[in-house]
Amino acid sequence: MASETATSAGGGRHAARIGTGRLPFILITACFAAWGVAANMTDPLVQVFSRVFSMSTLQASLVQFAYYGAYFCLALPAAFLIRRFSYRAGILTGLGCAILGAVMFYPASLTMTYGTFLAALFLLAGGLSILETSANPLVIALGPQATATRRLNLAQAFNPVGTNIGVLLSTVLILPHLNPASAEDRAGLGREALLAMRSAELQAVMTPYVGFAAVLAVLWLAVALCPMPAAGESAAAADRQLRVGATLRRLAANRHYRLGVAAQFFNVGAQTCVWTFTIPYVIAAIGGTEAQAGWYLQASLLVFLVSRFVMTWVMGRVRPALLLALMAALGAGLCLVAVLLPGGIGVAAVVACSAALSLMFPTIYGIALEGLGADTKFGSAGLVMAILGGALLPLVFGAVADAAGPVAGYLVPGGCFLLVAAYGLFDLRAGRGGKISGVT
Repeated sequence: MASETATSAGGGRHAARIGTGRLPFILITACFAAWGVAANMTDPLVQVFSRVFSMSTLQASLVQFAYYGAYFCLALPAAFLIRRFSYRAGILTGLGCAILGAVMFYPASLTMTYGTFLAALFLLAGGLSILETSANPLVIALGPQATATRRLNLAQAFNPVGTNIGVLLSTVLILPHLNPASAEDRAGLGREALLAMRSAELQAVMTPYVGFAAVLAVLWLAVALCPMPAAGESAAAADRQLRVGATLRRLAANRHYRLGVAAQFFNVGAQTCVWTFTIPYVIAAIGGTEAQAGWYLQASLLVFLVSRFVMTWVMGRVRPALLLALMAALGAGLCLVAVLLPGGIGVAAVVACSAALSLMFPTIYGIALEGLGADTKFGSAGLVMAILGGALLPLVFGAVADAAGPVAGYLVPGGCFLLVAAYGLFDLRAGRGGKISGVT
């Protein structure tokens, strides 16, 4: 960015800006971990609500519809908010909405109505959508353009740290308190006994979310009080000079970008399906309780965390689009194994899917935004909106699972992986540089 170049002129001024940018970078990096915690603390709720409210898998999958649907609805308004005010305003607004959504879990646990939980999830995820749309470009602005890729990759590395924390919180604080009574057992209980059982289970759901709200409140206060380097504010101010209509028309006409948004849609859909239905798959394949199956989900997220760093290293030696196509094809193969060989081998395949998923979001993000220049900010919002795949495709999985079981449902993420692989091959055939740009 021109503003960055100007402000970095001169060794002393450059050093001063890096110094003032260190604390903001740490705080924004904490935001990357925060939305990882929320997303993966939410994944087991499909199984939780399915049991607590004795509903079908499709009905329980509305959890992900509310969560990722909010990402779709709020990403573009977030881009306008940043354009009108600043990145800091976007981050504070996002954190504020997320805090309110997390706090809403308390009244939801008292009313014990599914719709109230869905409303809380929508508000929480809407805030995180604003936060994510603001944080990615701000990290780029908090330093020299030459190190933007390293800076953002470092920040993104803390997202899977958050995902592991989120699954651990669910495994330790929520799933062990889930009563093993089946829908038939619950139907045979009296009203008072059923409400007492449901209240205890929903109190367990509420506790980690209210605690999460307290952590976000501390983060909100720290961001509000932290001085923001001029580069971060001037970068957002520069966006106000863009003509939004012309920007959107250019993005719509860019086939490479359009297909990138589609690939991101199916990538997030595959990721959400794989992680959301790991617990039902494990129970169907090898038996056990939700709490025991939750540890397999924890293992999946550890695979994801380690693979994220490994893939970053491999990407320095293999063209990103080629690596994307190969890992997506591997993911499709693993899903097929999970369907054809339910049992220990199938469970291992489901866990291994996280290795294929580890590189996809930032790689698609970087390939799709390559060469967009001044259109990057709104292009970024479009890729965040593609998270809608996490809202819609779990409903497809839920319908398949209700009809044929959760094992057969893994055909859904398998198909998603194949479409992501097709985008990698498309980029290879397009003959582009294949180098991840500074906005990844």
